[in-house]
Amino acid sequence: MKPRHLAQLVRLAAALLAGLSFAASAALPTVPTPAPEPVRSFAAAGLLQAGFGLALVLALIFACAWAARRFGLLQQAGSGRLIKVVSSAMVGQRERVVVVEVGSTWLVLGVAAGQVRALHSMPAETLSEAHGAAAVNATSGMSGRFGAGVFSQKLLQSMDKLSTLNNLNKLKKQD
Repeated sequence: MKPRHLAQLVRLAAALLAGLSFAASAALPTVPTPAPEPVRSFAAAGLLQAGFGLALVLALIFACAWAARRFGLLQQAGSGRLIKVVSSAMVGQRERVVVVEVGSTWLVLGVAAGQVRALHSMPAETLSEAHGAAAVNATSGMSGRFGAGVFSQKLLQSMDKLSTLNNLNKLKKQD
């Protein structure tokens, strides 16, 4: 079929359907439909829904604040602070080594569950100097076991001393 004939056929079918629907509605008696009842609103239900929504939003805000604080996403401006965390490294599931700058001194702290212990103290350096010094110590052969220079040696000495004391305490308990 040609497109012209197809268009005429479609128009004819539409006119027939329109005429049939008009004739059917004219033949049937019309019954008035009752007016729809107004929807009853319950003020308590709306208030309860709004209260739950508000509680959910507040809980979400507190959860985001907790997560930001827990994972260190909130960094305050360092202009007026006395203590500044220079670096931190996890050494166990609940233990970490933290380098803290207090004035012109860096303190190396061992932090465990419910316990903080000072491991080492040294004069503060800029971060580029500290990285440069570690690289010089690593290339000059003074790096110790982990390639961190004098600090690594001091840390290993203090850890060996602690393990020796722990072993002695265990031997005393066995006797």
